[in-house]
Amino acid sequence: MVDATAGGQTGDGGAVLRLIALDAEDLSVISTNLQDAVVRVADLAFLPAQRRFALLASRFDWVAAERGEQERCRAGLHFDNVVRVASTGFDRSNREGVLNLLSIAFLDGEAPAGTIELVFSGGAAIRLEVECVDAQMRDLGPRWAAAHRPGHAIDDAPAGH
Repeated sequence: MVDATAGGQTGDGGAVLRLIALDAEDLSVISTNLQDAVVRVADLAFLPAQRRFALLASRFDWVAAERGEQERCRAGLHFDNVVRVASTGFDRSNREGVLNLLSIAFLDGEAPAGTIELVFSGGAAIRLEVECVDAQMRDLGPRWAAAHRPGHAIDDAPAGH
């Protein structure tokens, strides 16, 4: 179930986007809205006692881009029912490192369990083993003008795509 309601206003008058994902299809909506979000390594957290993985990101607003506006805003994303977290392709000890989120996908396991994969540019990835899909994303603050619209050269696509 996706709750795509604009639940309130940011400090600058922009609508607050809130999304809830309970299955792979819902998760793809969150992925689309977070494509090209910038995430600092310091803003990644696994809370094992709460079985939660959370991150803060600077989200590029693709809906605003369709209106000719280039904006970013802070967004929070968390996943519940997380059993294990693994990462590859980046140095977790470099807290000032920056990751560019490309996609989020759910890989089926023994239903309803599976793996949520967050794929970043440069070959970095985070895999969350989950008991089920249970994610929430919410815009957290004011918007600001983005320096440029994110783009991906066709040459950057993996072979066969």
